Amino acid sequence: MSYYLNYVLNSVGAVLILISTLGYLSNRLNWKYLNYGIVHLLYDFGAVVHETSHAIICFFTGAKITEYKIFTKQPRVTYTEPSLPLISNALISFAPIAGGLLTLYLINRFLLAGYFVVPTFNNWNDLPLGVWHILRQINILHWQSWVVILLFINVGAMMGPSYRDLINTWPIIVLLLFVRTDILMTTGLLALALIIVNILIQFITVTLLQASRLLRFDSN
Repeated sequence: MSYYLNYVLNSVGAVLILISTLGYLSNRLNWKYLNYGIVHLLYDFGAVVHETSHAIICFFTGAKITEYKIFTKQPRVTYTEPSLPLISNALISFAPIAGGLLTLYLINRFLLAGYFVVPTFNNWNDLPLGVWHILRQINILHWQSWVVILLFINVGAMMGPSYRDLINTWPIIVLLLFVRTDILMTTGLLALALIIVNILIQFITVTLLQASRLLRFDSN
């Protein structure tokens, strides 16, 4: 029994479920505690990456896009049934994970000149140290770190599958609970680490905002 449980916990499906759960948590934190104009703008940027990733894979899988909306309360891409529904829907639904990682890589590579060194994730044991390795590179005295902090505020929205994405792909997620693939695990754990960093930055930001409000209240 423990062998099968361990196998499932180390599967691609388990990583996807955690990415989805923490991505949802990240969005909730933003809308409940960080409901500011700058966060809305960052959300829009994340939505562009998220929905455009869907659209690109729609093109390659033969699904015809019938609606492409970004700057709305609920950004979305709707499309006709692709030629291979089960596989194609999975590729379309999980495209934002790859699209988000690619976007962050390009920003770090060309805008920040490789300022951040991203660790490699081979298994769950690498996750805590990997998250710490990313966080310890942040230096608030450097502008590059502020770019990353702002980007990380909405990494969950950028990469996390939406509720509709999960509905479209739940059979694949169940199957992936029994699949182990090194490249998918490495990619998924990296995305998961970035979303965890996202949530930690949110918690720190909310704590600082609450502390500043208390200080202002006391001074009055």
